[in-house]
Amino acid sequence: MLKDNSTPQLPFGESDPAPASGQPLAERLRPRRLTDYIGQTHLLGEGGPLFGVGQGAALHSMILWGPPGTGKTTLARILAAETQAEVISLSAVLAGVADVREAVRTAQEWQKIGRETVLFVDEVHRFNKAQQDAFLPHVENGTFVFIGATTENPSFEVNQALLSRARVYVLKSLNEAELTEVARRAARAVSRSISSEAEGFLVHQVDGDARRVINLVEIAAQLAENEISLSVAQSVVAESYRRFDKGGDQFYEQISALHKAMRGSAPDASLYWFCRMLDGGADPLYIGRRLIRFASEDVGNADPRALELTNSAVVTYERLGSPEGELALAQAVLYLASVPKSNAAYVAFNDAMQWVKNNPSHPVPMHIRNAPTTLMKDLGYGDAYRYAHNEQTSEGAYAPGENYFPDEMSPQTFYVPQSSGLEEKIKQRLGKLAALDKQAQDADGAADYKE
Repeated sequence: MLKDNSTPQLPFGESDPAPASGQPLAERLRPRRLTDYIGQTHLLGEGGPLFGVGQGAALHSMILWGPPGTGKTTLARILAAETQAEVISLSAVLAGVADVREAVRTAQEWQKIGRETVLFVDEVHRFNKAQQDAFLPHVENGTFVFIGATTENPSFEVNQALLSRARVYVLKSLNEAELTEVARRAARAVSRSISSEAEGFLVHQVDGDARRVINLVEIAAQLAENEISLSVAQSVVAESYRRFDKGGDQFYEQISALHKAMRGSAPDASLYWFCRMLDGGADPLYIGRRLIRFASEDVGNADPRALELTNSAVVTYERLGSPEGELALAQAVLYLASVPKSNAAYVAFNDAMQWVKNNPSHPVPMHIRNAPTTLMKDLGYGDAYRYAHNEQTSEGAYAPGENYFPDEMSPQTFYVPQSSGLEEKIKQRLGKLAALDKQAQDADGAADYKE
């Protein structure tokens, strides 16, 4: 029996006979039985650590850790219902000390009449140390079974004392098959069919988040007359992005504008788009990850310091948080926009990956294989290897004419440095090394001709 004043839940996939209550579809479809629950088979399947709860075993204190939309809240409610326990739900975002005390008092009253209580705390990582410590004596004396849900690593966000009294279970993002089933059930609940193309598109957009795929189906059902088609699904996803920021502009258009402004060496415009995204509610760490990518993709070896500086800016933000740490990210934005650019490393990496995928996996040539054992040496591993440091040339340690590609493969050129920043010097040096290689090859050719 649920005692958290929530609306009674329908089995997952049943439509609500009275949807006028205004409940979102994701809430109306929340499962109330383990047999209706989708995903987390590593925990709930036979042999899993929570399998016994569904078979009548006693419930224990636990922390459910996983990404959004993986069913943490739902699983907590179902497990409590399976054991016929009373449920008190708290949100760490909204609850204060008075709410915690009231929850303890209520659990103590139920304990007096022989009723077990489950205290469920959503986003438990948002409780401070004192609030988390307040649970400890009541968990230990059996006043209630504690279940916390969090998207953050409990090792860092939950007190060790509480962590030692609860088992941590990791919930995984739903896989494609599971998300497809969720989408189908959601479509049935709103009396719509859904095309396989639309299913596949929505499933690939939600990154394992069941709640989001339900929300997208609910919005799509309002636009579709009968079947939710691919075009309807695509328009819904685009609209969902537009609702991300406060200004109403599409989030991914703004990150694209920031990227292109930095690539175009326009520091003022870059800073403008950076501030627009912050003002729109974008996660600064998400922007930081994109800046790190940009440092490799668009600056590359033209200024290798860019990657180091950008990494340092992200670490600074992680330590300071908002708003203090945002200045370090702004500094990185301005630096990346101002320095010389080269995408040579990006192009080289993509070309090399494409070559590797489309060609056979040739063995490592014998002369550059490692030979740590006598057997390997006897088999010819490392024979005729030329140690570059022993062959000093005008360009330093270098073995002219040496081949490091597989014997079955002709040498390829993936990396073509550009005439920009430090990469100009790299280009010049590689050109000189290529000239040494040609001299060595010409000398070898002349020797072979004489023989």
